[in-house]
Amino acid sequence: MVEFVVRVVGVIVAFLVAPLLVGQAEHKVMAHMQSRLGPMYAGAFHGWAQLVADGVKFVQKESVVPAAADRRVFEWAPIVAILPYLAAIAAIPLAPGIVGADLDSGLFFVLAVMSIGVLGSLMAGWGSGNKYSLLGGLRVAAQLMSYELPFVLSAASVAVAAGTLSLTGIAEAWNPWWLLWQLPGLVVFFIAGLAELQRPPFDMPVADSEVIFGPYTEYTGLRFAMFLLAEYAGIVVLAGLTSVLFLGGWSGPGPDSIGWIWSILKIAFVSLVVIWVRVSFPRLRADQLQKLAWQALVPVALLQLALTGIGVTVFL
Repeated sequence: MVEFVVRVVGVIVAFLVAPLLVGQAEHKVMAHMQSRLGPMYAGAFHGWAQLVADGVKFVQKESVVPAAADRRVFEWAPIVAILPYLAAIAAIPLAPGIVGADLDSGLFFVLAVMSIGVLGSLMAGWGSGNKYSLLGGLRVAAQLMSYELPFVLSAASVAVAAGTLSLTGIAEAWNPWWLLWQLPGLVVFFIAGLAELQRPPFDMPVADSEVIFGPYTEYTGLRFAMFLLAEYAGIVVLAGLTSVLFLGGWSGPGPDSIGWIWSILKIAFVSLVVIWVRVSFPRLRADQLQKLAWQALVPVALLQLALTGIGVTVFL
């Protein structure tokens, strides 16, 4: 019972702290990449408390429900958007024995709940009673259908190579030469993951210059903050999953007892790459987004899966 409580508390703390750290890093990293200061005053030292201040600001704002909205769908959408990432974080291991829930089908579970999180955006677009929100929600649906396939196929390639769906088992089976063997799958997985999270350059559903702010146009206050927190939590989940599947998880110099340090460093590195991509690449058009998925990522993911199957059959 004590162990269960410790695991639950650990997962909740990680869920509450890690997205805030990623958000703060995005503030400062983007500022430096764009040759500006970024937040500097909240908390005095380099604006470390800026996200805390933003949270207080959101709590103080009024949460308005539009008269034309489907109230129940509108109110539940932020919860549906954020809770799946809490479940996903629970299944991603940091080191042997340091995991909220070590599931035999952990990879399947995490991919499934990540897909559920996108439903929050669909509910927000439909429930807002706003044509621009609905348009953003439809863009979310089109983007999800396009990029879910390469996302799952590239992850399946690693599962085939490791011979297990357990995330712990995949991390234990990882070998440094996988960095070359599974490199195409890594690129496809990362790009598709960005699209699943609607992160730039795949942020068409929330393109403020086209559809105001997509599915979230009518949201204010704490409900809007939950959507932002869900985005940063999604980055943490994507980084953690990328680390386990393609970068070896806790593998690194030294004993397994310090493996959690390597996991955190790898998650931080992938999160920084996500931020760098946001700053470096312009938003894609709708036709470019679909072409990238169906004409590039899906064929590469299928080829990677086939080569992995051949490699496992012939060499392992």
